[in-house]
Amino acid sequence: MKPTETLKHEHKIILLVLAAAEKQVKAIEATGKIDGDKIDKLLDFFRNFADRCHHSKEEKHLFVALEQRGLRPDVGPIAVMLAEHQHGRHRLKAVADALPKARTGDRQAIREVRDNLAAYVKLLKEHISKEDNVLFAMADKILTAGDQVALSEAFEKAEMDEMGEGTHEKYHQLAQELAANP
Repeated sequence: MKPTETLKHEHKIILLVLAAAEKQVKAIEATGKIDGDKIDKLLDFFRNFADRCHHSKEEKHLFVALEQRGLRPDVGPIAVMLAEHQHGRHRLKAVADALPKARTGDRQAIREVRDNLAAYVKLLKEHISKEDNVLFAMADKILTAGDQVALSEAFEKAEMDEMGEGTHEKYHQLAQELAANP
C-alpha cells in the first residue's frame, strides 16, 4: 500500500469521527447542553489519532519527502496544509479550554465548545478533501518508488515509536464507538 493510501485510509476513520462531532454540534444547538464525556472522547481522538498520529506522519515524513522533491514548505500546498494543521490545533485547544465551564452549564462556554467544534469539523473536512484530491495525487506523481517504500517504513516506525503498540487499534475502536453512538 502506498503511503498516500495509508493516509487516505486514516482520513476515512477521521471522517467517521468528524460526522459524530457534527452530530454533537447539532445536539448542542438543539438542547443548549453538552455531553462532556462525549466531547472528551472526541478531543482524545482528534488530538491523538488525527493530530499526533496522522498529522505527524504528514509533517515529519510526507511533507519532508515532498520538499526533497522540490515542493517548497513556505508556499503552496505544504504551507497551506501546515497552516490548517495549526489552525485545527487552535480550535481543539479552544474546545478543551471551554469544556470545564461548559460542563457547569455556562452558556458562553457551551457556545465556545459548539462554535470551535463546528469550525474544526468544517476545517478538517475541507482539509481532507484537499489532501485526498490534490496533494496526494501530486505526491504520487513526484515521489519515487524508493521514496514510497521509505515513507511506508517511516509511517510504521512512527506508529510504534510515537504512539506505541496497540494505540492505532485503540483509536480505530474509539472511532467505531463514536460513529455508532454519536
